[in-house]
Amino acid sequence: MKVLVIGGGAREHALCRSLSLDPDVTALHCAPGNAGIAEVAELHGVNALDGRAVAELASGLEADLVVVGPEAPLVAGVADAVRARGIPVFGPSAQAAQLEGSKAFAKDVMAAAAVPTARSYVCTTPEEIDTALDAFGAPYVVKDDGLAAGKGVVVTGDVDAARAHALACVAQRRDAADGGRAVIEEFLDGPEVSLFAVTDGETVVPLRPAQDFKRAYDGDAGPNTGGMGAYSPLPWADPKLVDEVMDTVLQPTVDELRRRGTPFSGLLYAGLAITSRGVRVIEFNARFGDPETQVVLARLKTPLAGLLHAAATGTLAALPPLRWSEDAAVTVVIASHNYPDTPRTGDPIDGLADVAAQDAPEAYVLHAGTRQDASGAVLSAGGRVLSVTATGADLGIARERAYRAVGRISLDGSQHRTDIAAKAAADGGAGQA
Repeated sequence: MKVLVIGGGAREHALCRSLSLDPDVTALHCAPGNAGIAEVAELHGVNALDGRAVAELASGLEADLVVVGPEAPLVAGVADAVRARGIPVFGPSAQAAQLEGSKAFAKDVMAAAAVPTARSYVCTTPEEIDTALDAFGAPYVVKDDGLAAGKGVVVTGDVDAARAHALACVAQRRDAADGGRAVIEEFLDGPEVSLFAVTDGETVVPLRPAQDFKRAYDGDAGPNTGGMGAYSPLPWADPKLVDEVMDTVLQPTVDELRRRGTPFSGLLYAGLAITSRGVRVIEFNARFGDPETQVVLARLKTPLAGLLHAAATGTLAALPPLRWSEDAAVTVVIASHNYPDTPRTGDPIDGLADVAAQDAPEAYVLHAGTRQDASGAVLSAGGRVLSVTATGADLGIARERAYRAVGRISLDGSQHRTDIAAKAAADGGAGQA
């Protein structure tokens, strides 16, 4: 099977790594990729947002499967352009990807499917914003209706900060076709869980749950980021959680989208809060999440290419049950100086060869924002630079291996959280510290 992966972050590196280990994959390509992906796939300098160019590349490569990684190409219709060429593609249509592209659309789908979620207001004016903030009270949850790379959410006890973010969400999209919108929600208590499901638009196959860490600093302090680390499994979670989410969230959502004539085929990501009133959906994503993908794929034993191809061709129901490692996995993100505000780029990264020589295969590095210069040196090229992933017989061992590998890497001014999976490893407790 010839596979083309679209994207260039740590999620795509994790996908490429798993695909490169799949004996059914005879050729692996990635566009545009990064310095780490270049070690396992042939890179192509194609704009991931250009559907025509991606489709031309896939056709020229005679790809048997195209995997669209990031959300922006999906919302832009890249999967539609590839699908129009008759090439199997793992990723939803632009219409179905609005489940992530518009939080207002997602709320409408959830209401129609009776999916449990937070009460919310969709606001387009200052008056509507004030009404919503008054209705819910602190802590305030304000979300940009559109894509914001994981950083469009503000949770605060400061009503002025909440109002300012809501006004900014409205103002920055005022020229968009559907106008500027902010979504203001009630606050959901309880620990958060990420659950991925592969679907062909009818059959839904859940993966193993994970927990990520959104805040920049230890103890869940600082601003929201794209994610600073993750772990799986969740020793504190109810063993029936996946079945419950399948019955009340994932299958009803897929069924509702099919009923609307916009079937969702690809990866459906449910961000969940385990509240005192039960499971509630925080958000949907239309693709693998980052950094949760890194730990989930580290535990998946079923070959990845066949699973994704089955979703792309509507044959998921014929697959045998997925096989999983009982090992735990932990990922720690190394970010550049001043992330997530104005991250510095262009700094050299040292120690990657040391991790490969001394920690593999139990620990390895997945590249996110990296590039190679003319001399072959690897430099930082984004906010989140590397994801260091490790496995072990339990979370404590996986965590120890991950941080040992992190310690071998040198990047001037870099930052990482030191508490990823610490509480879960220590006592199996909930929470993100």
